[in-house]
Amino acid sequence: MNADTVSGQIKGDGSSRELLENLRVILDSIDEGIHVVDKNGVTVLYNKVAAQLDNLKEEEVVGKHILDVFPSLSRETSTLLQVLRTGQPICNREQTFTTYKGDEITTLNSTLPVKVDGKLVGAVEVSRNITLMREMAHRIVDLQVELFGRREGKREAESEGAHYTFRDIVGESECILELKRKAARAAASSSAVLVYGETGTGKELFVQAIHNAGPRARGPFVAQNCAAFPEGLLEGILFGTTKGSFTGAQDRPGLFELADGGSIFLDEIDSMPASLQAKLLRVLSEKCVRRVGDTRVRRVDVRVMAAMSRPPLDAVAQGMLREDLYYRLNVISLGIPPLRERREDIPLLTAHFIAKFNAQLMMSVKGLSDEVARVFSSYDWPGNVRELEHAIEGAMHLLDGDFIMLEHLPENLRSVATQSARRPVTVPVPGPCADGPDARVTLEFQGDFRSAVAGIESSLVRKALADSGGNISRAARLLGIPRQTLQYRLKKLGIDPRAAEGANDESSAGG
Repeated sequence: MNADTVSGQIKGDGSSRELLENLRVILDSIDEGIHVVDKNGVTVLYNKVAAQLDNLKEEEVVGKHILDVFPSLSRETSTLLQVLRTGQPICNREQTFTTYKGDEITTLNSTLPVKVDGKLVGAVEVSRNITLMREMAHRIVDLQVELFGRREGKREAESEGAHYTFRDIVGESECILELKRKAARAAASSSAVLVYGETGTGKELFVQAIHNAGPRARGPFVAQNCAAFPEGLLEGILFGTTKGSFTGAQDRPGLFELADGGSIFLDEIDSMPASLQAKLLRVLSEKCVRRVGDTRVRRVDVRVMAAMSRPPLDAVAQGMLREDLYYRLNVISLGIPPLRERREDIPLLTAHFIAKFNAQLMMSVKGLSDEVARVFSSYDWPGNVRELEHAIEGAMHLLDGDFIMLEHLPENLRSVATQSARRPVTVPVPGPCADGPDARVTLEFQGDFRSAVAGIESSLVRKALADSGGNISRAARLLGIPRQTLQYRLKKLGIDPRAAEGANDESSAGG
């Protein structure tokens, strides 16, 4: 089916043909694969990205029935044909198929019905190739199976996946000390734990410490970021797969089976699709898993710990976390404070990271300059402890002395120092030029001693001139200095004496 035939089907005139060509240009400029079929399942549009995903050419697909091009699919497994049959959209469906050339492709598809005046006339599918991602995920699971298989029967004193303990959590602020006490008590149980806090606050640090301090320390510790994979792939990773459950599927245990006898850490749990949250809730309730495509139920003994960056109740209110799953996970809840709320820990953390990178880089950095220390204490650290660690690591790669200086810091931290240096500072005004005992002058402090002194002097002189109505002799008396000295300082400070004297200068009156 060529472009003229399609144009004729649409309307049959030149304007339709031009519209179709413009549409093709638009579809070829986007990053997703676009595949459009008519109501009979025959392809009418197929953009360049879709052709690249499937390792096919446009002319090999357009005008042909979808099952002729993808023989491994059927009317039941093809998402496009399903939508044509039901008229209902299918969102984020993983699909593995083989082209007529023999290439096995895995895509993540969203398929929508196309209707005109309420009548179904076709379907459009938006695809993203996740073949490499799927292969990588299965390879990771296979490596984990091999790893834990080798250790079967001889668990080591410390879990292979959990390296941190409570000794690695640096801080003496009251909120951190209380959090460590609460986490230490939680370590003795096997109840679910929900940890929340901004990115970089150290959520996994607490999770690993809890695992290593508890009775499951000799068991496996398995971590999975729930935002890293699409739904279909994540389901197989967590719960396992059965051979034949989909094209290319093999018998593989999921992470819950690998974590049997230990702990599983589910990071960014609020990014998990709602349907998977329901399956996770069933695992938590029944203590068993069923692999994708399997009928057999396998019992598992796993402690579940989860984390998220937003407050849990906010995630529930926004529909990101199922309310029933929240209550199941929230048996023990730990909220990690951001670094800006425990600034007293910054010096301890700084010393800890300097010592860490001294050992790694074979250096002997002694600490921070006074200016950098002030920047560290005043900065809000939106990336929290992780940002502090990276700032110190980057600075130590640049310096060749004993102390981290301002020029070694990232640009965003240097700009904080500049802004701080120009911050208005209010100082008391001494002597008779003050309006009262509590009179004060606001000046711009530029960051060094000389400019600060010049700023104070300029503010005092200008105030004295203002109070004396521009009369230099009277202003000199208010300041307690000779008139000649004031004139010299006016010249030194760049204050125009002619503009300052005015008509009431006592010298013009012979005074």
